[in-house]
Amino acid sequence: MPDPRFSRYQDGTGNDLETMTSLTRRSFIGATVGAALSPSFARALPATVDVAVVGAGAAGIAAARRIVAAGRSVVVLEAAERIGGRCRTDIAAFGVPCDFGACWFYNVDNNPVARLGPAHGMDVYPASRGQRLRIGRRNAREGELEDFLAALVRCDRAITDAAAGKADLSCAQALPKDLGILRPAIEFYMGPFSCSRDLVEMSAADLAKSVSRNIDAFCRQGLGALVEKLATNIPLERAAAVTEINAFGRSNVDIATARGRLTARAAIVTASTGVLASGKIKFAPELPKRQADALVRLSPGHYERIILELPGNPLDLQRDDLVMERAEDERTAALLANVNGSELCYVDVGGRFGRTLSARGPRAMTEFAVSWLSGLYGVDVGSRLRRSHVTQWSGDPWIMGAFATAAVGAQGSRRILMEPHRDRVFFAGEAVHETQWGTVAGAWESGERAAAAALRLFGIGPKPQPQPAERRQPRRR
Repeated sequence: MPDPRFSRYQDGTGNDLETMTSLTRRSFIGATVGAALSPSFARALPATVDVAVVGAGAAGIAAARRIVAAGRSVVVLEAAERIGGRCRTDIAAFGVPCDFGACWFYNVDNNPVARLGPAHGMDVYPASRGQRLRIGRRNAREGELEDFLAALVRCDRAITDAAAGKADLSCAQALPKDLGILRPAIEFYMGPFSCSRDLVEMSAADLAKSVSRNIDAFCRQGLGALVEKLATNIPLERAAAVTEINAFGRSNVDIATARGRLTARAAIVTASTGVLASGKIKFAPELPKRQADALVRLSPGHYERIILELPGNPLDLQRDDLVMERAEDERTAALLANVNGSELCYVDVGGRFGRTLSARGPRAMTEFAVSWLSGLYGVDVGSRLRRSHVTQWSGDPWIMGAFATAAVGAQGSRRILMEPHRDRVFFAGEAVHETQWGTVAGAWESGERAAAAALRLFGIGPKPQPQPAERRQPRRR
């Protein structure tokens, strides 16, 4: 018998989904009218512009801000009806800010997006320094937690040592062989949770080169809301999916979109590697084989969020408590509890298990999260559940997955994507950052770097110098 809390709807790919958020006739009509009257549909695209930016995620917004600051004309072309890419804060589902995508800042002292928050009226606050590990239905004792953290440090060191070898290995191959019962938890923490992919599929050289991912801060209004705030006053066109980028001209780039054509002196492409590898955007001339191969070898991983509204704090956790379990296999998750002091709990899954679970649909995802938490805490979570929501990033036609991870032997692919195409088409995004891939900060810095390269076509900025390998900060846990 159908659960009355669920209603059915279709996502943008035409797949039937289930959700606990009902869609009324009035809200549907209101959304349709609002879209029809939005500025995106009320005006034509500019015929010419100095720089066209493809994609309104963190990288695209960063690039556009840099170009506006330099006094050149720019337009951001976004395929979807919303901006932010994989940074999305929603208020409608639960009545409080809820991040469907990126939700925390890594290494906040050096994070350009976190630094911009307070100046734009957004509250960035520190994350709890604690971390909980569940063993069965109890919290790990102090010594057990120390053993887990020490094992993580050992594994990190082993991957770094493996990366110094002549041949690249998978991260799984590089791990110590004596991890025992800690291995599944460590593989989840370092792989699906931190990088959206299982360690067996990831390049040790790529992970070793990345900076540590220490959760340092949150944004009270939502990280997605902050990214959207940073797009204020930027010329931006929604529902303008780019279908072709023609760089055959001597000095211009002709761009075809779902809403018409325009010409630019340069283009900055920030679409995900999944979208680019799918061929949704055609390049003329075609991308060199080395860049086309790089897109495939930097394919997006899988990371989805199951959001549960649990009134009364039945798990007896603090605000923003991060909880892992000493898992026995890959069927595990991470819990971020009482997000920003609310009644929302994020249950995050990733890697192969996350992909398989997501393919089974929202109901199966919610049932897993309820069962998993009930088993960890001995509480009937299902009876306490008020509402839920799940993400489907892999099924989003303009996202097609989580962040880009490098296959074994493909670490150099990030640098290959930094090469301009025909000297006036530049790539940006988290995939195009060697040390901060998979992060909002990395996407932002990549966008700024691509903008600087485009501005040199106008004689703005220093001449390019031979680019040294990016320096990594020491990885720390």
